[in-house]
Amino acid sequence: MNSFNYSIKKILINLLIIIALGILLGFLFLKVYLPLYTNHGETVSVPDLSGYEYQEASNLLENTGLQYEVSLDSGFSTELPALAILKQIPAANSQVKSGRKIYLTLNARNAPLIKMPNLVNMPLKNVQEILANIGLERGDIVYVPDIGINVVLEQRYRGVTVKEGFEIPKGARIDLTVGDGMGNQLLLVPDLTGMEEEDAEFLILGYGLRLGNKNFSETDSVAAGKIFLQAPPAGTEVRTGDLINIWISKN
Repeated sequence: MNSFNYSIKKILINLLIIIALGILLGFLFLKVYLPLYTNHGETVSVPDLSGYEYQEASNLLENTGLQYEVSLDSGFSTELPALAILKQIPAANSQVKSGRKIYLTLNARNAPLIKMPNLVNMPLKNVQEILANIGLERGDIVYVPDIGINVVLEQRYRGVTVKEGFEIPKGARIDLTVGDGMGNQLLLVPDLTGMEEEDAEFLILGYGLRLGNKNFSETDSVAAGKIFLQAPPAGTEVRTGDLINIWISKN
């Protein structure tokens, strides 16, 4: 019996010693080894790189003791120069270990191309939302006489009419020709034959009409630079805001 009690007592003592050693080793691991291994307390604050150009950002990170890697993906913003920082991971002001790698997303050198939607015959309010959603900017609005009030009649990029599907850079300004709701008036198309191109365009606008296509062709009927054909022809009854196409003589 005494031998049995002695054995139990010895086992309990050994268990207590093992538990005590486990606690001690755990304490030493958490409080001594782990902090030394992970450089506990040696952290740096990630700088805010938003808007910095690539070279400036890389110099700043190196001076802070941080590494960096440029993401293969890129974005595009018209408000920032090419290769400016668009995004960073970890975020600005995060506390990280010295030498931590910061991942950078750069602004693309060239704007991506997007396809122009068809805005003609749409209300101006809807058009502005569409342009904003696809990354285009609404440019100048020119009101012309037309029965459709605030309805888009024409979409232009850099002074040229663009049709649906035409590729333009993201962030481009799109100018709009819009009806003013005053297009019920009937009038006769003026005779433009023999007029200089600029004078004919001025007269068309003065009549409350809009210049359509300008076509250049060789002819002996009038001198170079003058109108020799128009559509609709002179005297045709049209409404204000209608398009007038002209043919101009060339050498």
